[in-house]
Amino acid sequence: MTRHGKNCTAGAVYTYHEKKKDTAASGYGTQSIRLGKDAIKDFDCCCLSLQPCQDPVMTPDGFLYEKQAILEYILHHKTETAKKMKAYEKQKQAQKSSSQLESKSEERERVERFKTKENSIVSKPINPFTSGQNPGGEKSRTNAAESSSSAPVASSSQSLPCFWVPSLTPQSKPTLLKKPSKTVLCPMSGRPIKMNELITVRFTALDPSLDRVALLTRQDRYVCAVTRDVLGNSVPCTVLRPSGAVVTQECVEKLIKKDMLDPLSGDKLSDRDLIPLQRGGTGFAASGVDLRAKEARPVMMV
Repeated sequence: MTRHGKNCTAGAVYTYHEKKKDTAASGYGTQSIRLGKDAIKDFDCCCLSLQPCQDPVMTPDGFLYEKQAILEYILHHKTETAKKMKAYEKQKQAQKSSSQLESKSEERERVERFKTKENSIVSKPINPFTSGQNPGGEKSRTNAAESSSSAPVASSSQSLPCFWVPSLTPQSKPTLLKKPSKTVLCPMSGRPIKMNELITVRFTALDPSLDRVALLTRQDRYVCAVTRDVLGNSVPCTVLRPSGAVVTQECVEKLIKKDMLDPLSGDKLSDRDLIPLQRGGTGFAASGVDLRAKEARPVMMV
């Protein structure tokens, strides 16, 4: 008998650990795993490139981006929107021309129906007692016979829709394009983002004498611009809009909110100028992001 706990095989109960183990091995069921520290980006990394920012900028919602990466994203989105707009305008012109053709065909059919009705009007009165003996009656009978003989030919010439070829089915319609939105959305928050609303962020290095390569190799790279406390994922940070300095939330609560002045630039601050910096968190404490990854797989019904 094996030891008790996770590998217990003598119990009559199907334990939770055995269920999770069999689920992972069978390939069925939804798997959920908690992300570790290595799977979470640092607070000073770009949300797009996931690399430490060299020229960091931030949105009003507190998401940090590399300036080059976010500008390329905005320009790419605008280029794709322009292409989609051209396709939409082309479709709109095609619909307009087709509607004009349909209106012309309807008008033509209306004229033909009017002509046929006008041709059937008789100007001279018809004597019902002599209609079967005059040559006009014979002509009318011959016309009726010709029309009856030509009726099945017209019906056979009509083409029926093909129900097996997708392009010829009666329900087959071209896919209509929707008008694209010109608003560029933030890839993280989903809110509109503009180039003139990006805020330049200035981190205070722990050791100003180190170059960028030597600074990135250190685990503790930046400190608070006021209290000189080391910044990290476990430390809530705030960016001051006028100067772009990064300070701790504790510094904001205890020092800056007393007089609401930027300690670096001396500008008057408001609540809108204090922007919390979105961070990734640690492997044990959650913060601004979801720390669980889920994979939906087929479910085996028993």
